[in-house]
Amino acid sequence: MVERLTVIFFIVLCILLGTYLILSPWDLLFGNWNENYFLALIADRSGVPAIQRTVSSNWFRGAVTGLGVANLAIAFWEAFNFKASVAMLRGESVKRG
Repeated sequence: MVERLTVIFFIVLCILLGTYLILSPWDLLFGNWNENYFLALIADRSGVPAIQRTVSSNWFRGAVTGLGVANLAIAFWEAFNFKASVAMLRGESVKRG
């Protein structure tokens, strides 16, 4: 039972994290991506203003969105291979085919 819950929680975590990473760079619901206080603080304290320009660029936003898509792919892969993942956590050998 613990193994099943572990896999279920992992799938839910990947779905939630993937959804957040896909939406957060583009949606104003999570705040303006360019005007992040902590990002400005890090850029100011480090003396490297290029950090803020890099993170604000569309290329970086796309990379973060790509990580979200990868998380969703992992979640769906785990969901389709649920029995194999549970068996692996139990220490059982699983034949695939």
